[in-house]
Amino acid sequence: MTSTSICSECGTTFESEVYQSINVQTNPELKDKVVSGEIFIRRCPSCGKVQLAKYPLLYLDPAENLLLCLSEQELGVDGLDGYTARRVTSVGDLIEKIKIFDAGLDDVIIELCKFVTCQEMGTGASLKFLKMDGADNDLIFTYPKNGDMEMLSVGFNVYQDCGGILARNPQLSEAAKGLATVNRDWLNNFIA
Repeated sequence: MTSTSICSECGTTFESEVYQSINVQTNPELKDKVVSGEIFIRRCPSCGKVQLAKYPLLYLDPAENLLLCLSEQELGVDGLDGYTARRVTSVGDLIEKIKIFDAGLDDVIIELCKFVTCQEMGTGASLKFLKMDGADNDLIFTYPKNGDMEMLSVGFNVYQDCGGILARNPQLSEAAKGLATVNRDWLNNFIA
């Protein structure tokens, strides 16, 4: 489907391709374009200005039983049994969720890891999961600091410890059912 875009630099109106839904089983080539963010980039044909196009998107990976919905609106969805379903409100959050689930990790546990790590750092940094790395499966996070992006390595033992916290607090798993928005704000509802 195409959509009309207006360049924020020169005001040129141009058409660009948008996707309402992506099924990576039937269109595997689109997954890399989502993860790289390419699918959300618009380049003005007149002045070359690059801008981020934000639009609702349903991302489905049937092989992983994963459904991600990029939307600023709260949504009610039925029939998600057997699926991990998440609502995200930004392109960055969508990309992060894909990376988390591709690594075979639980996003609720990752949010707990972020919380614990920020507490230990004494900061309110906005950590984003980037990847697992090394022989010990360290968790690599990025975060903005003084106008730059910093990387932080966290031992996998933190993930395991946070998995224990999740096991002792089943209300977290229960609240993550359905089309949940699992992020820092969501987790703050459970932390006293």
